[in-house]
Parts: sequence; C-alpha cells; structure tokens
Amino acid sequence: MSDTRQFAEPTELADWGWPDIQALGGGSADPFETASLGGTWRPKDRHFGVWHEGRVVAHAGFVVAPVEVGGQRFDVAGIGGVIVDASLRGHGLARLVVAGALAAARAEGLERALLFCLPDRAPLYAHLGWYALPEPVVADQPDGPAPVPLGAMWTPLTPEAGWPDGPVRLHSLPM
Repeated sequence: MSDTRQFAEPTELADWGWPDIQALGGGSADPFETASLGGTWRPKDRHFGVWHEGRVVAHAGFVVAPVEVGGQRFDVAGIGGVIVDASLRGHGLARLVVAGALAAARAEGLERALLFCLPDRAPLYAHLGWYALPEPVVADQPDGPAPVPLGAMWTPLTPEAGWPDGPVRLHSLPM
C-alpha cells in the first residue's frame, strides 16, 4: 500500500466544477473516458479534494440518490467524479479522497454507496472494499429509464448494511 502521509486529508471543496475536473484530468475534454458511451450524467452536489503543494490533486464527489432493489427503496451515496492527477497516481490518493466522500455520506446517515466505473477501474474499487452488482443497472435518462453502460459497484457505510437481491433501478441520472 502506498504511503499517503505526505498528502493532506481530504477536505470539502466549496467551489468545484467541470473546468476544475478537466484541469485535474490534464485538460482532457473527456477525463473519465466515458463520452463514447453516451448518456447523461448527474453532477455531484458535494466535492472533496486532496490538496498537495497548493493545488487539488485528487477529487471525488457524491450525491444522495434514490434506488430501488428487489422492491426495497432507499437512498445511497452516489460516488463519482473520482480523478487523480496523472503524475501522482499510485500513491493511494483515490482511496484517500473516496474515503473523505464516504465519511461525509456516513455523517449524513447513509448506509450504502454506489458508483459506476469502467472495467479497468473495477479492481481498484474491489481492493477498496466495493462489491460488483449484477448488470444491468437501470437509471434515469432524459428519454426515460435505460441500462447504464458501465459496471456498478456498492460498499456498505455501516457494519449492518447489506445489499438486497434483485434488479437495481436508480431513480436518478447516473453519477
């Protein structure tokens, strides 16, 4: 495991938007590599960053999103916008910044978190304690519900939280 002691603990970012994400992604117009998948994504309501040498070097955001699984409805912390400065990857910053977002979600009383990721990122999240959900997860889109073209993963935010069996329907745009 990488040593994160040289980096500040994640803090909530008061003013964070798409230009900041693009800058952290090296100026890319598609920093999450998802533009070719189509679909509309939900902006995050809260943003967390890890600062290093006067700038944000890692980001994660979250929203409270309603889901229905096997007839049960509950809210989740929808995690997204996870990005780490390319020059600092491999230092545990994704773990650090996601942990900051999850701590805030836990403080809001949420019991579970949900995210969507490309297949090559799933091993990272599995290493961080996330569990793959069966596909497809259906989410809102402007033209109506549609399968999300990415893998979905969840993690408990409390020791007693589990994930019910059944199809997953996110009653929100995906995060």
